Amino acid sequence: MNHFRKIIIIVFGILFFLNVGCKSNQNSSKKKSTYDFSPMDKKINSWVDKGYYPGAGISVFKDNKNIYEAYFGNYKPETVVFIASAGKWLAAATVAAVVEEGKLSWDDKVVKWLPEFKDIKGQATLRQLFSHTSGYPDYQPKGNHRDDYQTLVESVQHIVSLPADTVPGTEFHYGGLAMQVAGRMAELATEKDFENIFQEKIAQPLEMKNTHFTPVDLGGGHSPMLGGGARNTLQDYTHFLEMIANDGMYKRVRVLKKTSVQEMQADQVKNALVKKGEYVENVRGLTHKSIYGLGEWREELNKNGEAILISSPSWAGAYPWIDKENKVYGFLLTHVIPEVANKDGFSSFLSSPIMATMVREIVLKAKN
Repeated sequence: MNHFRKIIIIVFGILFFLNVGCKSNQNSSKKKSTYDFSPMDKKINSWVDKGYYPGAGISVFKDNKNIYEAYFGNYKPETVVFIASAGKWLAAATVAAVVEEGKLSWDDKVVKWLPEFKDIKGQATLRQLFSHTSGYPDYQPKGNHRDDYQTLVESVQHIVSLPADTVPGTEFHYGGLAMQVAGRMAELATEKDFENIFQEKIAQPLEMKNTHFTPVDLGGGHSPMLGGGARNTLQDYTHFLEMIANDGMYKRVRVLKKTSVQEMQADQVKNALVKKGEYVENVRGLTHKSIYGLGEWREELNKNGEAILISSPSWAGAYPWIDKENKVYGFLLTHVIPEVANKDGFSSFLSSPIMATMVREIVLKAKN
């Protein structure tokens, strides 16, 4: 009888521990499903299903922890994609690192480094070149050779003869041509080519092993296009966002000074004219004029005029952002198929920013 009672006790004990284990697993499962990203899955899948993108990848972090990562279509973790204007943020950080060394100043004028710029373009400053207020043409004028030269040296040789659009500092014009001149200034200051500067100062410290500015094959040449020529993987760019979101720190390693990150996020448009219908007004319905920093958009501001939602969207659909108020950052990696998108009137440049809004809503819903 005693033997039988021992068996009963052992059996109940086993059942008790199994039950505790099951409850623990259930709780663990609930924690993992705190955030409901199904609306985001549905949105991205709809774009891929319509043929706007061959695929996509997205990764979202909250409090420096990955809370969502997914791939769609033919995209995988190792997929390398040209990210167009999302590279402007990377280029600005690269130049910021050179400024930190004291080899450049954001207030250096072009003519200091490139004396061949004898007209008003030579009076533009490095910060104006990176904030679209330099007065330079946005892109090579129609009929001119596109900017697919072999080097920044050759690129600048073709920019110097172009007429200025406006006086530096007077108007905001979004484009990429002025950044080529900024890149050449960095090359002259360091005696290195821009790709090497980027690798040394940004890519290698951030373990961005698949991110490069060159070569960018545009069907006729290879050009280190600062404003639109970078390519990388989903995880590479999130390393960069981690660094920016943490004021220049990545895995306890300082990559940029906090003051450099703050300068990049500060209003660089100043008193320049911002015409109606610019990006921030289009996607956020906001009409503040301090819309751009250095290589990044200031989408939303707090009551003190500080940027709380910053980004670097691209025409191709790649969209990195940092939501400072909610301690969130994320990156949508994709590249539009223009023929299909244009036919439907779909703008990847204006559509991708909905990711920041959707993630914010998902995070706040989980919080409540």
